[in-house]
Amino acid sequence: MKHPDAHSHHLEHTEVFKLLEVDPQQGLSDAQVASRREKHGLNQLTARGRRSEWVRFLMQFHAPLVYILLVATLVTAAMGEWVDAAVIFGVVLVNAIIGFFQESKAEKSIEALSRSVKTMAMVRRGGQKVEVASEELVPGDVVLLQSGDRVPADLRLTQVKDLQVDESMLTGESVPVAKQSKVVAQETILADRKNQGFAGSLVTYGQAEGVVWAIGDRTEMGRVATLIHEAVNLSTPLTRKIEEFSKVILVGILALAALAFAIGILRGNTAGEMFIAAVAIAVGAIPEGLPAAVTITLAVGVTRMARRRAIIRKLPAVETLGSTTVICSDKTGTLTENQMTVRQVFAGGLRYEITGTGFEPKGQIEREGAAADVHANVALADTLRAGLLCNDSQLRREGTRHMAQGDPTEVALIVAAAKAELSGETEKEQRPRLDVIPFESQHQFMATLHGVEAQKHRVIYKKGAVERILERCTTMLDASGNEQPLDADAIRKESDAMASGGLRVLGLARRHVEESHGELHHDHVKTGMTFLGLQGMIDPPREQARDAVAKCQQAGMLVKMITGDHVLTAKSIAQQLGLRGGDGAEEVVAVTGHDLKQCDDEQLADIAQRAAVFARVSPEEKFRLVKALQSRGHVVAMTGDGVNDAPALKQADIGIAMGITGTEVAKSAADMILTDDNFATIEAAVEEGRGVFDNLTKFILWTLPTNIAEASILIAAIFVGIALPALPVHLLWINMMTAIFLGTVLVLEPKEGDLMQRQPRDPKTPILTYPLFMRTGLVSLTILIGAFWLFYWELEVRGLPLNEARTIVVNVIVVTEMFYMLNCRSLTHSMWAIGVFSNKWVFVGIGCMVVAQLAFTYLPVMNKLFHTAPISGEAWLHILAVGVIAYSVVGFEKWVRFNRLKEKV
Repeated sequence: MKHPDAHSHHLEHTEVFKLLEVDPQQGLSDAQVASRREKHGLNQLTARGRRSEWVRFLMQFHAPLVYILLVATLVTAAMGEWVDAAVIFGVVLVNAIIGFFQESKAEKSIEALSRSVKTMAMVRRGGQKVEVASEELVPGDVVLLQSGDRVPADLRLTQVKDLQVDESMLTGESVPVAKQSKVVAQETILADRKNQGFAGSLVTYGQAEGVVWAIGDRTEMGRVATLIHEAVNLSTPLTRKIEEFSKVILVGILALAALAFAIGILRGNTAGEMFIAAVAIAVGAIPEGLPAAVTITLAVGVTRMARRRAIIRKLPAVETLGSTTVICSDKTGTLTENQMTVRQVFAGGLRYEITGTGFEPKGQIEREGAAADVHANVALADTLRAGLLCNDSQLRREGTRHMAQGDPTEVALIVAAAKAELSGETEKEQRPRLDVIPFESQHQFMATLHGVEAQKHRVIYKKGAVERILERCTTMLDASGNEQPLDADAIRKESDAMASGGLRVLGLARRHVEESHGELHHDHVKTGMTFLGLQGMIDPPREQARDAVAKCQQAGMLVKMITGDHVLTAKSIAQQLGLRGGDGAEEVVAVTGHDLKQCDDEQLADIAQRAAVFARVSPEEKFRLVKALQSRGHVVAMTGDGVNDAPALKQADIGIAMGITGTEVAKSAADMILTDDNFATIEAAVEEGRGVFDNLTKFILWTLPTNIAEASILIAAIFVGIALPALPVHLLWINMMTAIFLGTVLVLEPKEGDLMQRQPRDPKTPILTYPLFMRTGLVSLTILIGAFWLFYWELEVRGLPLNEARTIVVNVIVVTEMFYMLNCRSLTHSMWAIGVFSNKWVFVGIGCMVVAQLAFTYLPVMNKLFHTAPISGEAWLHILAVGVIAYSVVGFEKWVRFNRLKEKV
C-alpha cells in the first residue's frame, strides 16, 4: 500500500482503492488491519500544549494568601528565627505538594473518563459491517457515514446520498457543505474538495461511504495542528466564589495585622516583637487547607459520579447540578427500556395482538386470543414484510441470545416479522434493496426501493409517522390483497386507539413502480402510495426511572418529557412514570409542537411551566422551551442524543448527552454524558452534585471559626498587654495538621439521607447563609473565651512557664476543632441522627490527630522545634471541658433552629 501524495481528491475512487489495496465490498482483512496499525499507529492526534509538571507545581504558590506566608518566611529568616522560618516555609511547601498531586489526580481522572466515551465508527471489514473505536481505523478502511456521525478520519468519499457535512471547525464555513463523489481538480482548495470528508467534521444530513486516506497527524486537522483537546478547567462558579472570599480574607488579615502592629508599638513593644505578632495573626487567619479541600472535594465528586455512570465533561456542571430545578428528558431509552416490542398490528381492517417481549423472537401473532394465519391476510403479511425490509437495523444471534444492532424501533419490526416466520435472509434475497431515502427527523419517514424476484416491476416500501404516511396514500390494501379507496378516518381512529394505550404507532405503505426505476427520490414517494397497515409498539418505562422521577419531584425539581412520539403515547408513558405538572397537579398536561408554534414567548413560558409532556417537538421548539423555562428563573438540565438536540443542549444550564445512543454532535454540546442512557443516573448525578456542595460548605463552616478565633486570641493578648498565647509555628501546626487529619474526613462524608428531600439551592445564595454565619461567630467566640481564659489562668494565676501555657492553648484549639468537626458532619442534624459510625474515617482522623498532638506535647524534639512543653493531666481536663462546651453550644443551636423549622413546616 502506498500514497502517491498527500491528497486524494483528484483521483478516481477506483484508483484510490487500488492504491490502498482494498476491495470496497469486502473491506480490509484482520491481517491487513494489524499490519497497517503497526506501520501507521493509532488514529489519534499527538497531544500538544500541556503545561509542564514544574510549571503546574509552581502555580500552586500563585495565590495571595500564599504570598503572605512566603513574605513571612523571608522576614522571619532575616530576623534569625530559622526554625520558625523553616516551619512556615515547610507548611507552604507541603500545601503546594498536596495541591499539585490532587490537581494531577483530578486531571488524570477526568482525562481517563473522557477517554472512556469513545468515538465509534461503522466500517466494513472482511465483508461484514462492524463498529470500532475511531482510533483503531487504518488507511484503507471502508467507513459508512450517516447523519449525526463525526467523520473519524480523512476520507475519499466513494458513494454519497444527500450528504451534508459541517466543516466549520476546519474551514470556518458556518453552512454545512453538500458532498459528492466525483473527482475535483488537483489545485482545488480545501473548502471546495466536495469529494472528501475531513476528520472531526460533523455529518448533518444524508449517508455516504468513504475510504480512509489519512489518519492521526496526517489528517488535515493534524496538518494545521488544531487538536481538539477537552481542556480540564478546575475553575467553577463555586471556586470563583471561594477566590473572592479569599480576597476578602486577605484584606481583613492585612488590616488586623497592621492594627495589631500599630497598637503594640504604641504600647512600647519592639518592632521585631510586633512583626512576629503580625505574622502570627496572618498565619492564624489564613485557611491554608482550603485550596486542597476544594480540589479534593471536586475530584471525589467527579469520581463518585463516574461510578454512578455520569461522566462530567465540564466541571462547572458538578456545582450547577445541585441547583437544577427542571429536568427535560427524552423518553426513549432514558425514561424507558429502549427495547421496543410490537404489541399490535392493524392490517386489512383487522387488529392482531403479538405476544412476547424484548428482542427475543419468541411469541406469536394472535387474533381474538388464538394463533392467526399470517398469510391468510395479505395486508398483514405485507405490513410485516415492509417493516422487515424498510429497515437499516439487524438482529443477530450470539450464543443463546439475540443482539440488536441499530434503532430499537426497527429491531422491533424485525422481531415482529420473525414471529410470523418471515425470514430476513430469504426476504432480502427475493427483494434485494436497490436504493434508500434515509430517515430524517424533518421528514419523519424512511423509504426503500426493492427489486422483486421473477417479476418485471419494483416495489417501494415506506414507513414513518402515521400522518406522514396517510397524506401520501391514495389507496389501501384489504385482507385479500386488493386495493381499496383509502379510509383515512378509520385508520386514524385505530392509530389513536393504539396510542392511547401507550403504543408508538408506525404506518407502512408500498408502491409498485416500473423496472426502469434505478434510484429513489422524494418525488417517488410524495403520492400514489398504497396503505398497508399499522404496527403499534411499546417501550416500557424503566423501573429505576419511576423511582428516580419520584425522587426528583420530591426534591423540588420538575421533570418534563420531550419526545417525538404521538402525544397520546407520550401521555400514557408519563402517567405510568408519575409525572406531574409545574402546578403540582396529578393530571398530566401534554402539548404538541404544533401547539407551541402558536404561542408567543410569554404564553410559551406559562405552558412550559405547567405542562409535563411535549410531543412531536422540533429542534427550534426544544430550544425555545429551554429559554422559556430559564426566563422563569429555572436552572434547566436537558437530555438529548441527536443532532437536532445540540442547540437545546448548549442553551441548557446542564446539557446531558446519551453515551450509548448519543451522536457525536450531542456529546460535543453536552456538559455531562450518561454511559447507560438511564434517567436514574441523572437523579444520581444531581444527588452527587448536592453532596459535593454540602461537603464543601461543611469544610468551610468547620475551618473558618478556628482561623477567626486564632487571630482574635492574639489581638486580645496585644490589647490586654500580655505575652502572645501562640507563635506563628503553633498556628501553622494547628491549621495544617487539622486540615489533613480532620478536614479531609469531612469532604469524604457520605451524602445525607435527606439531600433529595430538600429544595434546589439558589445559585445566588452565598456559601455561608446567615444562620451558618452566626454559627461561625458563635464557635469562634467559644474558642476565644476558652483558650484565652485558660492561657491567662495558667500563666498569670498558676504561674506556669510560657511554653507550657502556649502548649495548652494549642491543644485547646485542636481539641475544640475535633468536637466541632463532629457537629459539622451535618449542617442541620446531630451526629447521632446521621449515624455515629456512618463515616468511619472520622475516627481514623481523630485518632491520627490525637497521636500527633501527644507527640507535639511530649516529644523532646517537637518541644525544641515548636517551643512547647509537656502539660499535666489537670490541664487536659480543662482542655476537654472547653471542647465539650463547644460541642454542646453548637448542638443546642442546631436543636433550637431545627425544631423551629419543623414547627414552621
